[in-house]
Amino acid sequence: MNTICENVKKLFGELPETNPFGEPVTVVAAVKTQSTEAINEAISAGIRVIGDNHVQEFRDKYDAIVGNPQRHFIGHLQTNKIKYLLGKCDLYQSVDRLALAEELSKKSQAKGLTSKILMQINAGNEETKGGFSFDEAESAYGIISKLPSLKISGLMAMLPFTDDVELLRALAKKTRALYDKLNERDGNFRYLSMGMSGDWKLCVECGSNMIRVGTTLFGPRHYD
Repeated sequence: MNTICENVKKLFGELPETNPFGEPVTVVAAVKTQSTEAINEAISAGIRVIGDNHVQEFRDKYDAIVGNPQRHFIGHLQTNKIKYLLGKCDLYQSVDRLALAEELSKKSQAKGLTSKILMQINAGNEETKGGFSFDEAESAYGIISKLPSLKISGLMAMLPFTDDVELLRALAKKTRALYDKLNERDGNFRYLSMGMSGDWKLCVECGSNMIRVGTTLFGPRHYD
């Protein structure tokens, strides 16, 4: 079994220098359920961005993380837990509904902060996942982009779990097209966060410039 350090080096060895759009690809280590020791080992091996799914884990491990990585929140976020992340989270990747954007705007403004966010797209239109559908995305962008103390830095998408590679490729390309279309109105988009351990190569081929990987770096996740 490879060490975390070996896994990080292997991933960076497989990652292309840029996606087909000439954009470098950022690796976000998805650290759900990982120990601080494992996270710090990944950082020491070269990981520069870590992504948390749970607010409590973010809080509990915050001071024990070394190397000053960027901290992203990549999981479902309840509005009453925003206060624990303010000023500590570099990018909220999972803004999946207007109510969350509005509350994050309000709380950021009250603290004198500008919070960077990604709009979450429900690419497969799955009932079990949050996010804006392709049909909702443009109108949602119009509303969220006007909220104070928020900066939309791009889109985040979760593709369906399926073996239908052509479907995945079509949805990934559709998400990239939406990213480009909205960025024509904005010009400040930096990130299309799309691709996890099982599908990141396909997503990068289709224009993703940020991937969120856990199993690839840490091995199979163990739940207590």
